[in-house]
Amino acid sequence: MFTKSENSSKIETVIGPSVSIDGGFVSQGDVKIEGSVTGSIVTNGNLLVGEQAHITANIQASNAYIAGHIKGNLQVKERLELAPTSKIDGDISTKVLIVAEGAQVSGKFNMGSLSSQALANDRNSHKKPVANAAV
Repeated sequence: MFTKSENSSKIETVIGPSVSIDGGFVSQGDVKIEGSVTGSIVTNGNLLVGEQAHITANIQASNAYIAGHIKGNLQVKERLELAPTSKIDGDISTKVLIVAEGAQVSGKFNMGSLSSQALANDRNSHKKPVANAAV
């Protein structure tokens, strides 16, 4: 996942703070978003969402660190970390979830090692509702 000492050269795609994307995109590498995206985001790499980012999209990633605002569902294969400044309005599916004090989530959680197909088939039996909770 992303660390403070990690070299930014591993990030393949950067969406800067002045950039606004209307539509989805697919990436094979690591993605950093500081601007706004409306549509869908799919990456086989890691996703880093900065504090000023505003995203209205369903997201799929291997790992993710979220510090900004997201309206949409997140499907993270391995590890999802929510920073104190994060605000999520959507359902979350991940294997490992780390939530910092101050993070806000309005949606349902599904955690564990279930595959995406199993999640789709068993959508309602494992989710725990969280209504406008500050986690």
